[in-house]
Amino acid sequence: MIQDSQIQLKTSAEVSSESRSCRFCSKTLENLVVDLGLSPLCQNKIVQEDLNKAEKFYPLRAYVCDECWLVQVHEHVSGEDIFSHYAYFSSYSTSWLEHSKRYVDATIDRLNLGKDSFVVELASNDGYLLQNFVKAEIRCLGVEPATNVAQAAIEKGVPVLNKFFGRETAKELVAQHGRADLMIANNVLAHVPDLNDFVAGIGIVLSETGTLTVEFPHLLNMVELLQFDTIYQEHYCYLGLKTLQRVFEHYGMRIYDVQEIPTHGGSLRIYVCQKENTQLQEADIVGEIVEREELAGLFNVDRYQQFAEQVKQTKWSLLEMLIDIRRSGKTICCYGAPGKGNTLLNYCGIREDLIDYTVDRNPFKQDSFLPGSRIPVYDPEIIAKTKPDFVLILPWNLKDEIVAQLHYIREWGGKFIIPIPTAEIVE
Repeated sequence: MIQDSQIQLKTSAEVSSESRSCRFCSKTLENLVVDLGLSPLCQNKIVQEDLNKAEKFYPLRAYVCDECWLVQVHEHVSGEDIFSHYAYFSSYSTSWLEHSKRYVDATIDRLNLGKDSFVVELASNDGYLLQNFVKAEIRCLGVEPATNVAQAAIEKGVPVLNKFFGRETAKELVAQHGRADLMIANNVLAHVPDLNDFVAGIGIVLSETGTLTVEFPHLLNMVELLQFDTIYQEHYCYLGLKTLQRVFEHYGMRIYDVQEIPTHGGSLRIYVCQKENTQLQEADIVGEIVEREELAGLFNVDRYQQFAEQVKQTKWSLLEMLIDIRRSGKTICCYGAPGKGNTLLNYCGIREDLIDYTVDRNPFKQDSFLPGSRIPVYDPEIIAKTKPDFVLILPWNLKDEIVAQLHYIREWGGKFIIPIPTAEIVE
């Protein structure tokens, strides 16, 4: 008979023999942040002809390095397989276009950019941001690996280098165009499998007096606000300020200023220069945010174990809410088909028995099915026709924009559900 003291249950992550090393400092990864089960690539597009075909699922586990404190997922799929053809087009978010326009106007003024300046954006997507520099007649270039979205930018008059960025692309870029006075990397560092090659390439392109700005969802918010759905295979890293200080310093650069911005559930915009540039002094806020990260426990393994338990509670609360709504005879649809939405649906096991459909403004995603859950995706106009009782907002970071778009659901008493950090019904 087995005694209780002899029973030692282990999770699948603990018994996995797969070797993992930090993508920055190469230390062996031993500390699990959260295990979100098996998940498909969240930006996959499932068409009707593929509904009866098998779909690949990958372990979705985040780990933290106890040397440099970089949070990361283990790489199961190469960046080339994911980003050579991509389903995300930035220009379908009105609020994101407005955010980008404000950034361009403020940055031109702050850095005194003019017609003699040169701007490079990494992961320039469909030209959502650089089109503002084109209008201002400031020389610019986008670097975008996804051919389909790069073409959309070119059609807007935005020059694009359709390649993955790293040391070799950086050398080619400098040889053809010179070094950059401003480099922009919005929400791309998380998507980079070879972080060292990417950041080294930035150091090659950035001029001696130039500035790099990087926007990224702040790890502090992910942990404190339970934004676990931002974890997916296409997001290789989850970033804090102190860790990024170490990364950039390793390649001869330093972070001299930071702004906290509301995008993507709470992001940081960091300002980076070459280390030798002594004209730019470090702002006090840099040290203040690092101190907040330390106080929040981001450099303590125990804090991540607590996060994992809180994620389970969030999942259970959302499922309880959806099940109660359906048992009462009400209907639910979703709004949006973002990557984070697919992580949420697949981790929670939400299928068509709970959700009738979702909608998305991006025509590329319409008339298809979500990966894993196989929930159908339609044009948003279907909401007015079917009059669902509840709309679950998957891109919760855009909830204000979406609630404004769908204000008309109040005509039939419709309500919204915000899933993160805790499932909440919004009248």
